[in-house]
Amino acid sequence: MQEKRIVYFDKPGRKNTDATLKLAVDRARELGIKHIVVASSYGDTALKAAEIIDESMQLVIVTYHTGFLKEGENTMPPEVEEELRRRGVKIVRQSHILSGLERSISRKLGGASRTEAIAEALRSLFGHGLKVCVEIAIMAADSGAIPIEEVVAIGGKSRGADTAVVIRPAHMNNFFDMEIREIICIPRFKRS
Repeated sequence: MQEKRIVYFDKPGRKNTDATLKLAVDRARELGIKHIVVASSYGDTALKAAEIIDESMQLVIVTYHTGFLKEGENTMPPEVEEELRRRGVKIVRQSHILSGLERSISRKLGGASRTEAIAEALRSLFGHGLKVCVEIAIMAADSGAIPIEEVVAIGGKSRGADTAVVIRPAHMNNFFDMEIREIICIPRFKRS
């Protein structure tokens, strides 16, 4: 039996980013975890994470696929990506595992898919950040950026981070083999 502390933020949001990153890196250090996976749309959270991560850890940034907001364009500026790569950070740009093509079909034809139902259940029950943590762990594993072993995943809603977990990822085709082993921090109230 282990007894560990979970930090609960009053509300979700960007204001929790610095604390989330610190808590996540500290827990990774305690457990000897070598990979930290962070969601970052524009690079703000990625750059903050790159500042505090240990040299013994590999930082993996997962960002939107090209064309997510505007056809043919990336949300993260090229100069931010160049700075991250200069620091040895891996960048994963991939379609969202828990929506992707399914969302396109639902928007066009209506209804909802089983994949979207999983995403909504995670988001509604545990908050947007935890859904993001699950998603980026799969995306990073599927791209080969992380091994299938315990990692720390960090996510939030829109910009910033408010949720961190210790997770054993799985590939998309083995989704139900994934395990969320610890919640490091999470908003207590899920809706802002």
